[in-house]
Amino acid sequence: MKQSRRIYQDNTPLQDAIEKWLEIIRSLLPKEGEFIPAHQSAGRITARAVQAMISSPFFHSSAMDGYAVHFHETFGATETHPLRLKLNEQAIPVNTGEPMPHGFNAVIMVEDVSIEGSFIEITESVTPYQHVRTVGEDIVQTELILPENQRIRPVDIGAILAGGHTGVFVRKKPLVTLIPTGNEVVDPGTTPLRRGNIIDFNSYMTGALINQWGGEFRRESVVSDDKELLKERISESLNDSDLVVVIAGSSAGTKDFTPNAIGELGRIIVHGINIKPGKPVLLGMVKDKPVIGLPGYPVSAYITFELFAKPLVYHLLGIVPEMPEMLKAWLSRPVASSIGQEEFLRVKVGKVGDKYIATPSGRGAGALMTLQRADGIVRIPAMSEGLAQRSEVEVTLLRSRDEIENTIVCIGSHDNTLDILANLLKKRFHSYSLSSAHVGSMGGIMAIKKMEAHIAGTHLLDESTGEYNIPLIKRLLKDIPLLVVNLVHRQQGLIVRKGNPKGMRGIEDLTREDVVFINRQRGSGTRLLTDKCLKDSGIPPQEIEGYDREEYTHMGVASAVATGVADAGMGILSAALALGQEFIPVAKERYDLIIRGEYIETPKIQSLLHILTSDSEFRNLVTTLGGYDVSDMGKVIYTTVGPPRN
Repeated sequence: MKQSRRIYQDNTPLQDAIEKWLEIIRSLLPKEGEFIPAHQSAGRITARAVQAMISSPFFHSSAMDGYAVHFHETFGATETHPLRLKLNEQAIPVNTGEPMPHGFNAVIMVEDVSIEGSFIEITESVTPYQHVRTVGEDIVQTELILPENQRIRPVDIGAILAGGHTGVFVRKKPLVTLIPTGNEVVDPGTTPLRRGNIIDFNSYMTGALINQWGGEFRRESVVSDDKELLKERISESLNDSDLVVVIAGSSAGTKDFTPNAIGELGRIIVHGINIKPGKPVLLGMVKDKPVIGLPGYPVSAYITFELFAKPLVYHLLGIVPEMPEMLKAWLSRPVASSIGQEEFLRVKVGKVGDKYIATPSGRGAGALMTLQRADGIVRIPAMSEGLAQRSEVEVTLLRSRDEIENTIVCIGSHDNTLDILANLLKKRFHSYSLSSAHVGSMGGIMAIKKMEAHIAGTHLLDESTGEYNIPLIKRLLKDIPLLVVNLVHRQQGLIVRKGNPKGMRGIEDLTREDVVFINRQRGSGTRLLTDKCLKDSGIPPQEIEGYDREEYTHMGVASAVATGVADAGMGILSAALALGQEFIPVAKERYDLIIRGEYIETPKIQSLLHILTSDSEFRNLVTTLGGYDVSDMGKVIYTTVGPPRN
């Protein structure tokens, strides 16, 4: 019998899904309270109002070092007619914070008196309760210290304790049970990993979000692809959980049992939302408790968990989620999008001049690093086919505005040394970061021209002169103030599989029927080098299998070769060495950094230049990668603004 394949029940617009889910959330009561020591309550949410049990201070006390007096006995004291008060009768010595002697109602500071034997002499009268902290000056008994549903700050703990409390009623933390699923899913640290295994990191990632929001999570062991077993685990978890989250299995595959399991135990509210990534998310209710089925792809899981679990956890705590920080930015390049789906585009953001520049960082639902490296999210409307270059977009920030403003934006050619440079910049100068977007050498030059980057990496060979970078910079960046410094000289060549099983010797082997090539993207210096080599060898690109398949980094090319996606690709020696592959040298090239003149004297660029010119650790680390010549590192290759200060 042929088995029919399940499809999504809905393709609900995002806002409609949110409204349906919020209706469910509003029907739930916030968590009850528990009593905990006040000194352990930071970050918790009050479950009851906190009112002062005592006043603070609860006795009149001296606010200064000096002498307690009866204020009426100081009347008439002047510079010309000083008054004398007898010590220990009319004037009692007191220190700051000490209780006022009974009946005394003012304090004269010690520096305002003269001691004459057993008397003090004063030259100015005082007012009632001058320099005295009266009862309740800070907190009055019964005064409201904190209302219900208030997040407790460190200063609040001080007020609670000063008001006579040793403990406080706070909302119990919502308990969220996470159930990872899938025959292929294994725990972190499982050895040996077998072909097809997927390490479960989604549950720990979402669990960390729960902790961040103020809840707590419990991770169940991985459930295999068995509907009845999954139903049993969901049902048991609901007995003491406020929310159950099933990770993976919510899509439409033959082993995706989450929809059927939840549907048979309770009811499905939404299954399938018109967002990208995250369409397969499932929202349901079982035993009058919410259940979420997350997609297995990590970016989809993260985004949908933020959308639907966060408001639930906050509601159970009795508070409203904080609004994320937003900013307006200019998009550095055009982005096409599928009409009919609202897309959550991950972007890197930096401030260049007086503008914020947003550069897409990748789009795969399974590419976690595109989210990990992103500075923000841009939402593309469902009925839009994309966004034009230089269009103004609203960015929901994943990092603080201060971090973004202290980031050096590097757009251009990829090189492995940029990761080392980024790490050392953060290590040496904690305030600054380096964010690199890999769009090729030509893309970097255009970013410099349009003031969309502070620096750009480039290794463009001018065929007519045989010189790297400078001829094209002079032609394309004419009249723009800039500085070009060398980063490295490096070896470019063909990366081939370990042991070179196909016996490749050079460019001419790319035309063989048994060889599959992996190329770099258009506009990259490596792509231009490849095309030059093909032209010099008289090889038409159409004769190469895989010529039109592109990767955006040298490590991407090396990975494609190492995993069998391709037999060869043009890249740098350090990438081949990093993944244990063979290398056939083709050319030695110069990789330079272009710096816009306006930013050379800024502290963050000066910090970067200091590392290039003076940091021996950076040179040593680059050298150990293999394939690099650092003899010219930091050397000024070309400038229109004078030498750099470092």
